[in-house]
Formats: sequence, structure tokens, C-alpha cells
Amino acid sequence: MNIRVVLTLALVIGFSQAQAACGKVTIADMNWSSATLMANVDRFILEHGYGCNAEIVPGDTMPTGTSMIEKGEPDIAPEMWSNSMKAALDRGVEEKRLRYAGKSLSDGGEEGFWVPQYLVDKYPEMATIQGVIKHADLFKHPEDDKRHAFYGCPAGWNCQISATNLFKALNLADYGFDQIDPGSGAGLAGAIAKAYERQEAWFGYYWAPTSILGKYKMVKVDFGSGIDKDEYINCTSSDACQNPKVTMYPPSLVQTVTTESFASQAPDAYAYLTKRSYTNALMNELLAWMEDNQADGETAMYHFLANYQDVWKPWVSVDVAKKVSDAL
Repeated sequence: MNIRVVLTLALVIGFSQAQAACGKVTIADMNWSSATLMANVDRFILEHGYGCNAEIVPGDTMPTGTSMIEKGEPDIAPEMWSNSMKAALDRGVEEKRLRYAGKSLSDGGEEGFWVPQYLVDKYPEMATIQGVIKHADLFKHPEDDKRHAFYGCPAGWNCQISATNLFKALNLADYGFDQIDPGSGAGLAGAIAKAYERQEAWFGYYWAPTSILGKYKMVKVDFGSGIDKDEYINCTSSDACQNPKVTMYPPSLVQTVTTESFASQAPDAYAYLTKRSYTNALMNELLAWMEDNQADGETAMYHFLANYQDVWKPWVSVDVAKKVSDAL
């Protein structure tokens, strides 16, 4: 037999055996951009680096978590905002159905009240709530020139509750601020973009990671209170809260969750997921690139793997990194 044929057969057999060892792996593609990017990166690395037969399937937080617990599928939820169903997920881990692989976002999901960087550059005290109050006249109300504007979370969103309670706890109305409902997520993003284009003052609620915070440099305002997690859980985030107290937003836990069967069957592939984590600053940057280039998750995955090798190569062994690079 021709030596080239023998070598080709050996490679095919070796790859097939590696795939068999890892097996078929399903990865939830949640319906937001950062999770879509993560799912595509995981698929490419697991397929080409670990020989998995990896497939992306549609997902969303509650149905994906429930299906993983009850049916053992999909195998991987790359970006699970686990506080939203923490009791159920914890129970799944205790019953040896699930594993927490690690933090998808090393900083956690981030919320806060923000002002543009250029305001802090001009008035350094604006990085604190006392500085914002001192310069309240800069924050022009769109309909009442005697009042000041604070842009809150859109009506109907869960974050409207916490933002309203913190607005009340900070006594912002007493300093002339009104809470403005932007109407939608797009409306809130548009208000920031408009302010930036005109280099105007803006003050309001936002969260990360998002493309907006990737495109526009914003500073999270320090309330000087630190984080009181019990206060946030028991009052700030509740619409029944009668007497809210000031607290910074605690970071939201964002984890990679896998089934126990996947973790047991493919320990090397699972180990990769325990190391794979993105900072909010990096994800903001990637999301801004996706928006500017109208890129889907697969296109963004190629951009990330090609241009951020110093980020992802430490997640894997030298051998796996070479396989992934060759596959690109």
C-alpha cells in the first residue's frame, strides 16, 4: 500500500477515535450576541482541538437550564446567567446531573449608573455620585429645563425595579433629577450614542457586556457605599421594597454549565471549559466589532480566534492550540 495512503488512513482513524472518545456534543446558542460568540468559539475549539462531534443548538436561559437538568441535553450552556435559576441549577449539581465548569465572564455581569468618560476627564469628581449631584445642571431634561435627566431602565424590564429603588435611595429627585423612561433598550442605547456624538452630559443606567460600552467609553459612578448583597437581594431588586438603601450593584454570576455525562466522558474537553473566560472589557470590544461589521457568531468567532490568540491559547494545551490554528 502506498505510504501516503497509509498515513492518510492513520490520520483519519486517529481523528475518528478522538471523536469517538469525546462523542457528540451539543452546545446551546443563546439568543444574544455574547453567548452566540462563545458557542461558536467552543464549537470550533472542541471540534478541531479535541475531536468532538460538536453541534450548536438553539437555546435560552430557562428552557436550556431546565432541559439540561431533566433531559441531559444540550451538553453545554456557554453563558448561563445562573442567578436567574440558581436553586434549580444547584440542585442539578447536587444530584450529579450538572457541573459548573467555570465563569464565562470573569468579571460577572455588570450593572450600574454611568456617565461618559469625557465628563470625568473634565470633572474628575463625576466618577462619584456626589460629583454628579454637584454638576446636576449639566444633565439637561429633554422636556423641562428646570429639571435634570436620569435615564432609567425601560419599563417592564427587571432592572427598572432596581434602578428605581436606587434612584429613590440616592434621593436624586431632591436634587432635581427626574427618571426618564427610554422606552426600549434601543432607546436607551440611542440616548448614549446621541450624547456621545454631541459630547453632551448623560447620566443613567446601563449594563455590561454590551456593544454600547464597547463603542462608547463610560465610567461607572461610585455611590461610596460598597456592595450590600443582602440589601440588593432582599430590597433593591424587589418591587415591594419600601425603604431602599444605597448599594452598588453586585456582579451577576455568569457561568458555563455542562451536563455531568459530558464532563465525565470528555474530561480534557471539560477542562478547557473550566479555563475559558472572557473579561467584560474584551467582550464589550468584541460585541462592538460584531455590531459595526454586522457579524454573526460564526464570523465573530473567526475574528476572535485569528486576532486574539494571546487570549485563547492559554485556555488549551500547546498541542490543541496548534490543531486549532491549523484548522483556521
